[in-house]
Amino acid sequence: MDFDLTPEQEMLRDTVRDVLERAYTPERRTEIVATELGWDPQIWRTFAEIGLLGLTFAEEDGGMGAGPIEAMLVLTELGRRLAPEPLLDCALLPGGLIARAGTDTQRKDLLPRIAEGDLRPVFAHGEPGVRWPATELTTRAVRTATGWNLTGAKHPVSHGDSADLLIVSAALPVGSFQEAGTEPAAAYPDLLEEAGPGHPGGVAAGLFLVDPAAAGVRRTDYLGHDGVRGATIEFDGVAAELLGEPKDAAEIVTAAVAGAQAALCAEAIGAMEESLRLTTEYLKTRKQFGVPLRAFQTLTQRAADMYVSLELARGMSMYASMSLADGVADPVVASRAKLRIGRSARHIGQEAIQMHGGIGMTAEYPVGHYTARLTAIEHSLGDSSDHLRYLGRTVGDHQMVEI
Repeated sequence: MDFDLTPEQEMLRDTVRDVLERAYTPERRTEIVATELGWDPQIWRTFAEIGLLGLTFAEEDGGMGAGPIEAMLVLTELGRRLAPEPLLDCALLPGGLIARAGTDTQRKDLLPRIAEGDLRPVFAHGEPGVRWPATELTTRAVRTATGWNLTGAKHPVSHGDSADLLIVSAALPVGSFQEAGTEPAAAYPDLLEEAGPGHPGGVAAGLFLVDPAAAGVRRTDYLGHDGVRGATIEFDGVAAELLGEPKDAAEIVTAAVAGAQAALCAEAIGAMEESLRLTTEYLKTRKQFGVPLRAFQTLTQRAADMYVSLELARGMSMYASMSLADGVADPVVASRAKLRIGRSARHIGQEAIQMHGGIGMTAEYPVGHYTARLTAIEHSLGDSSDHLRYLGRTVGDHQMVEI
C-alpha cells in the first residue's frame, strides 16, 4: 500500500500550512478567540478563495471534488496551528449531509453558497444528557398540512452560535413517510438492542433544514474551555423543511458522524505533533543545574513515549481516513480510531504540560491551549470510555484468530 502523498496533495498541504503560519501566532490566536465571533472572517474568506470550504464537494456543486485524504491533510494543518475557523462544523460536515441527502434543488442552492463562504450551516444532532452513541432521538418532527414542525432540544451544537442554517436530526413516525408512498427502515438498526424496551417503536430518523431566526427557536450560546463557541438550541413547534426525499436518514447520519470522527482525529494529529515539537524544543533549550533538560535520561525517555503515542494515533487516523476514501463509512473503524486518538491525546497533552513545568499551565504559553483543544476533541462525538464500551459490544462479531 502506497502511503506517499501525490504532488497535488503536497501542494494542498503546503498551501494551507503557509496560510495558517502567516495568519496565526499564539498571540494572534488569543486575540481572535477573544472576539465575539471567535474566529477570523478574513481567514474564512481566504479558505473560500483557495477552495477549502468546498473541498470535498463535487465540482458540479461548486467544490473541488477532493476526498477524505485531502480533508485529513487540511484538518491536520488546522490542528497544528490551533486555527479556530469552523471548517468542519460549518462547511465539510453539513455540506456532506446536503450532498448525500439533499434533493438536486437543495444541493444546487446550498452547496455553492457554502463553498463561497456565504452560508454557514451546522449539524444539530447531539441532545442534552445523551452520551454517544445516541440510541434515541427525543427531538420530534410532526407532519402538518404545510410541511413539518420540530419540537425538542439539541446540545452541544459546535459553532451553533454563528450558524445561519441548521440541519437538525429528528425522530418521526414511520406513517409520516408511508403517506408519501415510501417504505422506511427502523431508526438506527445497529443500536436498537442497547436501547431496550424504552426505545420508541415505529420511528425513523429525518433531517430538516431550519432557519435559526425562525419563530420558536431559542438559542443559548456557550464558550468551551478550548475557546470554541457553540450553542444549545431549543425548538418549539418550529417550521422546518425536509432535507432530501421522504425516507429514513439513519444511515446517512451514521456515515456523517463517522466522517466527522475521522476529521477530528486528523485535527488532533496536528495538535499532538506541535505539542511534541514544543516539548522537545523546550528540553533542548531549558537548563536545570547548568545542563539542558535533554541531558536527563528520564525526560528523554518520556519524550520518546510521547512520540510512540503520536505514531500510534497517526496510523489509526490514516486508517479511518483511508477507509472513508474506499467508500467504507464504518462506525467501528471510526470508533477504533477515536479511542486511540483519545488515549494518545491525553498522554501527550499531560506529558507536554508536565515537562514544561509551571510555564505549561500559563495562558501565555501555547502548550496549555493545545492540551485544552485535544481534551475537547477527545470528548466530542464520544469520549474514550464511550468508544471502548461501543467496541466491547462488537467483540462477538469477530472470529477468533489462532496462532
